[in-house]
Amino acid sequence: MKTCAVIPVYNHGQAVGAVVEAVRGHGLPCILVDDGSDADCASVLDLIAGADPDGVRLLRLPVNQGKGGAMIAGLRAAHARGYTHALQIDADGQHDTRDIPCFLEQAARYPARIICGCPIFDDSVPRGRLYGRYATHVWVWINTLSLAIRDSMCGFRVYPLAPAIALFDAVRLGRRMDFDSEVLVRLHWRGVGIVNLPTQVRYPADGISHFDVLRDNLLISRMHARLFFGMLLRLPRLLWRKVAS
Repeated sequence: MKTCAVIPVYNHGQAVGAVVEAVRGHGLPCILVDDGSDADCASVLDLIAGADPDGVRLLRLPVNQGKGGAMIAGLRAAHARGYTHALQIDADGQHDTRDIPCFLEQAARYPARIICGCPIFDDSVPRGRLYGRYATHVWVWINTLSLAIRDSMCGFRVYPLAPAIALFDAVRLGRRMDFDSEVLVRLHWRGVGIVNLPTQVRYPADGISHFDVLRDNLLISRMHARLFFGMLLRLPRLLWRKVAS
């Protein structure tokens, strides 16, 4: 295994430095994906990459692509550099970087599977976001005919890169907040296993969220609809997989 971290960044200049420092402290090289950030954040990313040129690579997208677009670009860059696995972690500090060794340990144990964070929330989680997650959970369970994916929206996970890149080459996935759920469902359809790993998640009081309630909920709803019809087309194979297992 050869693993790096991919961190999508869009105007998280105040938080991303601590995230990178923690990731590097666990021995992982980083690919920072600047997703069209403003000048202040871009300068912070330049400083971070310049201070650690051997451990941090900066990939700059000229215009904002959305979280999914940034992750696809970052995962492709990781694969092109010879990495076999990539840890995805958000730049806003909501994920507990102390759990990185647990993710890496599980990835080493199950290298062909996705190690997917299963959030344990504290009181900082916005209630609307929390309740909305349950609707997505139900649709994911329907669209996979399985409870294998316990939480499809957590952006703290480890991908085996070969099946992820093969998926990107074959299917156009959602480029924004719909990406995290869709990529897991489609990889599950392709037979990629899932390991659910509990991890603490907090929402910093001064954190910046780019979740657009109207736009992103609409995109997520459309994504679930597409996946539902995709599930119907794959129904015989999914049912046979359940029987065979």
